[in-house]
Amino acid sequence: MKKKLSVFLLAFALILSCLPEMSAFAASTTIAKNVGNSNPLIDHHLGADPFAMTYNGRVYIYMSSDDYEYNSNGTIKDNSFANLNKVFVISSADMVNWTDHGAIPVAGANGANGGQGIAKWAGASWAPAAAVKKINGQDKFFLYFANSGGGIGVLTADSPIGPWSDPLGRALVTTSTPGMSGVVWLFDPAVFVDDDGTGYLYAGGGIPGGSNPTQAQYANPNTARVLKLGADMTSIVGSASTIDAPFMFEDSGIHKYNGVYYYSYCINFSGTHPADKPKGEIGYMTSTSPMGPFTYAGHFLKNPGSFFGAGGNNHHSVFNLNNQWYVVYHTQTVSYALYGAGRGYRSPHINKLVHNANGSIQEVAANFAGVSQLANLNPYNRVEAETFAWNGRILTEKTSATGGPVSNLHVTSINNGDWVAVGNAEFGSSGATTFKANVASTVGGNIEIRLDSVTGPLVGTLNVPSTGGTQNWSVIETGVSGATGTHNVFLVFTGAGSGNLFNFDYWQFTQNAVSTGTSYEAETGTILTNSLVEAIHTGYSGSGYVNFNATTDAAIEWNNIYAAVTGTKNVKIRYALETGTRNLDVFVNGTKVISNVAFTATGGWGTWVEKTIQVPMNSGTNSLKLVTTGTEGPNIDSINVSAQ
Repeated sequence: MKKKLSVFLLAFALILSCLPEMSAFAASTTIAKNVGNSNPLIDHHLGADPFAMTYNGRVYIYMSSDDYEYNSNGTIKDNSFANLNKVFVISSADMVNWTDHGAIPVAGANGANGGQGIAKWAGASWAPAAAVKKINGQDKFFLYFANSGGGIGVLTADSPIGPWSDPLGRALVTTSTPGMSGVVWLFDPAVFVDDDGTGYLYAGGGIPGGSNPTQAQYANPNTARVLKLGADMTSIVGSASTIDAPFMFEDSGIHKYNGVYYYSYCINFSGTHPADKPKGEIGYMTSTSPMGPFTYAGHFLKNPGSFFGAGGNNHHSVFNLNNQWYVVYHTQTVSYALYGAGRGYRSPHINKLVHNANGSIQEVAANFAGVSQLANLNPYNRVEAETFAWNGRILTEKTSATGGPVSNLHVTSINNGDWVAVGNAEFGSSGATTFKANVASTVGGNIEIRLDSVTGPLVGTLNVPSTGGTQNWSVIETGVSGATGTHNVFLVFTGAGSGNLFNFDYWQFTQNAVSTGTSYEAETGTILTNSLVEAIHTGYSGSGYVNFNATTDAAIEWNNIYAAVTGTKNVKIRYALETGTRNLDVFVNGTKVISNVAFTATGGWGTWVEKTIQVPMNSGTNSLKLVTTGTEGPNIDSINVSAQ
């Protein structure tokens, strides 16, 4: 019996040895952003009231700091917006891989944000909006926010992610600002810088009439405003103008398309609505001036409950990136996935927005698929660990690691089976040779580098040791093999610890050296027939070049060309030809592979150019022969044969 059992175990071991290499872990599941989808943009934390600003080929999304609230027994509360005192920022160059830039501690009144709040007069920071403007030759950034519903403040910075400061020490816009009388909710700013550099601020909302508005007040609340900003973007010029937005509720938006200004907003939920102004949807108006008057034109984004099952308010921002229009909006998909009900907690989504030929806007098809990746990710550049498309239950937090962006973060809450993944990393044909990561740990573990899925081909494993502390950072490197072409890259975390295995700051691959092939001179190591070596004309490499001196059957042959593998090779022939066109036949290993390759004039016998042909070669040593076919042929200096 023991002998039979040992034979069985041996056979079983042999079977296992033939299977693809797998890890003994159960991969963590995503929350709401499934692999292959682009929405929600992130699901490792929340983000509400998104506003988009594009700068230097990236889009930055600024959001209210929705964060879960809990009862004393640990159960989830409905969102009371008590945590909206920060601004979350994420950015992307490709619309799939997003970098988490953390939180801007905006509100500073009464010790908010642990006493680190920037605007000491503000108790909240709702619905941010951002803009960039060149002032005195330098790009300056402006972040507008609502102090609950009572006023608009502004912060300034020299980069899209800060550090930020409060230039005024008070609100920029209050109910006492000229033209703001009658606004019920002074919040939800949108900012726009026109082509001439003039800035405009849009804000407002609410329905007059207290607890019992009339139908007329529902239909024309007149609570939206537009203000012209001063050249410094932190002052107001003149008086605000009223935008008569039908059934206005909240959420000002502004963009310009083909010279037309589009003001958009969330339609309210109460009263009797005509069919063209549906409750809770995004309506829009147009004007030939940023200050109006605006004319109602239609609606383009249904309430998110129509698409995702959890409704609530509707907040949006329209933007253009790489000549394509998009709308970013929020919906309760992440909280719905976690708790079975949104409970008022929101997350950002993006879908395409299309203007029709007549200037109207098509209805947006909101979905989980989102938008396609705009560009491949370069894995040979430093990639922040907090940049990812999808993840398996990690978190991010502030870090002490150096060399990253302002307010740098790292990935944490890493348990066995957790992971992060980026979309469409372009390794190229030469592929990667090493992988390194900046890590910190008292426990340690592994980073498995896999292609296309959490259980996809394993191209390398980085062993993460204990570095002596969760903020003691060390760069660890390992070899990789098989990472070529374009793939989603999954960094899968494994380890024996029951808690956080390590913190993870950034990663980077090293590319295999791209071979330039092997060069072979024409004048040395060759067999010449009716040809001779010359050094009359200048510009050649080596000690000379070969001149064919017969119109037919003159030849030059290399018989020491090495190829690592069998296949088609690129052969670059460096030649010179004063005038006309001359042809050569090409033989490989004694067989003609190309007839009458045409070599056109280079303009002079001392003017050398390269012509590339493709020929089959075997692994090992090969011969290549060039033969004249009725003309003497060009002068040949050298050839270069691709390495593979």
